Amino acid sequence: MRKINFAEFGGPEVLRLVTADEPHPGPGQVRIAVRAAGVNPVDWRIREGQKLQAHPIALPAGLGLDAAGVVDELGPGVEGVELGDRVFGEGVDTYAEFAVLSAWAPMPAGLSFQEAAGYPSVVETALRVIREVGVQPGQTLLVSGASGGVGSAVLQIARDRGIAVIGTGGAANQDYLRDLGARATTYGPGWVERVRAIGPVDAALDLSGSGVIRELVELTGDPQKVISIADLGAPTLGVRFSGAAGSVPDALAEAVRLITLGRLHIPIEKEYALADAATAHIDSQAGHTRGRRVIVI
Repeated sequence: MRKINFAEFGGPEVLRLVTADEPHPGPGQVRIAVRAAGVNPVDWRIREGQKLQAHPIALPAGLGLDAAGVVDELGPGVEGVELGDRVFGEGVDTYAEFAVLSAWAPMPAGLSFQEAAGYPSVVETALRVIREVGVQPGQTLLVSGASGGVGSAVLQIARDRGIAVIGTGGAANQDYLRDLGARATTYGPGWVERVRAIGPVDAALDLSGSGVIRELVELTGDPQKVISIADLGAPTLGVRFSGAAGSVPDALAEAVRLITLGRLHIPIEKEYALADAATAHIDSQAGHTRGRRVIVI
């Protein structure tokens, strides 16, 4: 089968399209014929060799956590899913023609493989950081870097729970953020004053790692009311870095519920061929994403 691999840490140029042995599922796992794989910032952080809490890695290695596809092999003890089922979920080395998933759920009706591949890690992360930051219904959550996949999910999930949201993003994404229910403003010089003009903030999330931790602490008044998923230096300022995943099966179940009810939709900004994974990483690292980027197999 074809898959994306890398033998050394570095820039996008280290990614290679190679021929590899097909994986097979172990107990409690399924294998899918991958139709689409989600591109997440954690993918290029792993490729660069960043020291992330939940992703130790030995080289050579594949890439990709999220995927959607068709079940074609069942591991021992797996029940409730059949060969040929269309599923989406999380596994390893999903930038490939076949991948093993350790958590999965049936794809909601009407969802394409490309759309489904954009949800698993994004929804898990959104649910986790909302929980960890402790924001409650009736309070206001500030989301820095709100237009990407996690931000898009956070805004919609928070609003569904009765939490008011303020989102920062690029000038071109202001209407997009408003459509997701946020009171929106641009980042850049003067952004703190613009947020203050919107209203007080009870908690804040740093989703882009753009060096705003001090300002988020200033706006909330307490480093314990700020969570970052993108700035590894956040703990030096008393802010928690959230990198260890919670329950992916629970997150997938919640994603199915919200999507089915029409309360969660994350658009696809761009699709890439498997051979163009390096370009997908370049675009992801450049930021300014509106929704998700996916690799189509």
